[in-house]
Amino acid sequence: MRDSEFEFTRSETFGLTDVGIKRAVNQDQFLIAELSKSMLVSASSLAEISTGRFFGGIQGQVLLVADGMGGHAAGEKASSIVLQHLIGRLLNSVHWFFQSDTGSEEEFINGLRNLLRDAHSRLLAESREDHEAAGMGTTLTMAYIHWPTMYVVHAGDSRCYLIRDGAARQITTDHTLARQMVEAGGMKPEDEAGSRWSNILWNVVGGNNQRSLLAEVHRVDLQENDSVVLCSDGLYRYLDADHLPVMLAHEPDASVVCQQLVDLANQRGGEDNITVIVSHPTPRRHLAANGSMIESDPACKETFPDVQDDPEV
Repeated sequence: MRDSEFEFTRSETFGLTDVGIKRAVNQDQFLIAELSKSMLVSASSLAEISTGRFFGGIQGQVLLVADGMGGHAAGEKASSIVLQHLIGRLLNSVHWFFQSDTGSEEEFINGLRNLLRDAHSRLLAESREDHEAAGMGTTLTMAYIHWPTMYVVHAGDSRCYLIRDGAARQITTDHTLARQMVEAGGMKPEDEAGSRWSNILWNVVGGNNQRSLLAEVHRVDLQENDSVVLCSDGLYRYLDADHLPVMLAHEPDASVVCQQLVDLANQRGGEDNITVIVSHPTPRRHLAANGSMIESDPACKETFPDVQDDPEV
């Protein structure tokens, strides 16, 4: 493994980022994290309870890909700032992540939207303080999996795919001028990928976007055997989405698939940084009365491709 590669792994999820073969700096970032409640015990009269931190069952999983942009390493700084900022927010102030079972879904979605807008404001403020990083920005695609539901919040042209029953469904929309032209009827879909407008983003976190950020939000009802793929454009520009379910059908190990995808992108040019996360979501686990871990009912009535988009997007 080259020094430019970083990875974080768990049982059913794996992420990998690579600088590619043409770039000197990797401006991509990714995150795989499990959210759980914890309690720090400083003292107890019970002999069975020692001091230290105790963790409850896993509440959900966060998957995130950010593709920074800007000269003089500003893109690397932008994606790093946003990732660190979001980690801080998730740890210290986003209590509604643990209330999606009982709270209003509308409030939850608004919280996701505000989370992205808050990151946008933070990056704009950092850009104003550092003239060398003026205009720095980043894409941001984040999936929060709270079985059996996945929420995706997004800005830019990184992507989230749902793989189900041998088919790939792109959940997110590319916020590029080329995609706008296709949707307006001014460009044929087959001309989009090769268009010079496919590299021009109109909506990113930070950048020169001084107006309010458009935070695209989607709700997806998951089923057993689904897979989720998040990636930067350094991967999907070299790979047809139809190849994803084929690769996953032949290789269930997420770490192997990630490496195969990165290798393929490099073999086909590797002109950009490459980042990919592959996840096989499993039924949410929770604590039984005796404290042991038990599986929840994995049943899900929704069928592919029922992806419920936020009507305000």
